Amino acid sequence: MTAPSAVAFVPARSGSERVPQKNVRELAGHPLLAYAIETALQCDEFERVVVSTDSEEIADVARWYGADVPFLRPTEYASSTSPDIEWLRFTLETLPERYALFALIRATNPFRGPDAVHRGLGQLLATPEADSLRAVELVKQHPGKTWVLDEDARTMRPLLDQSHLEVAWHAGQYQALPPVYVQNSALEIAWTRVVTEMGTREGKVVAPFLTQGYEGFNVDDEEDWEHAERLLESGRASLPAVGRPPYAAAHT
Repeated sequence: MTAPSAVAFVPARSGSERVPQKNVRELAGHPLLAYAIETALQCDEFERVVVSTDSEEIADVARWYGADVPFLRPTEYASSTSPDIEWLRFTLETLPERYALFALIRATNPFRGPDAVHRGLGQLLATPEADSLRAVELVKQHPGKTWVLDEDARTMRPLLDQSHLEVAWHAGQYQALPPVYVQNSALEIAWTRVVTEMGTREGKVVAPFLTQGYEGFNVDDEEDWEHAERLLESGRASLPAVGRPPYAAAHT
């Protein structure tokens, strides 16, 4: 059976606010972006690895590490509030080739390597009823123990109605609660038809991809960045091996 055609997208807009210039900031000698590109390049399933960015600087870094940047993302699709579906639709329509599948491999998850992507692709292909697959992990703060303040903030009520339960979730031990998963940004894979036919990036039926170890670790703010450095220093996490000299050293 012929494998469906697939393209890897690495989104990397320039306007990171909580970690300035996050995509090109160095972690262990390479820009954060390099590890996502290398992860995608090490997956033979992808016919092309495309970085979507609105920045010439980021585009230059991306090309150095072996990705394609055939065009820049329009600025109207690159704000902090721009939904992914906008640049996804634009990119899929603008590329001359057509693909059956696309994967989103974000730079914000440096400890997610090619093994995770291989697993995810295999899982989606083995789940024909699914439109897409998304990375998730068990929640640490269970929603059954969350509360909403009443208008005067003098009293509160559970976020989730638990009146039908013999023992309310907020009164039970974590181990007794139903498993609940939260999405992380380690991996998303979908059939391109969900964009062209449904106007979404995930469709209606989503398969859960359970991340392992630090695959789902997301660099969102300075505290996360410092945590990532500590994980590397301690050897508890590792990065995909990058097969090119550091960008900074080659451009000084």
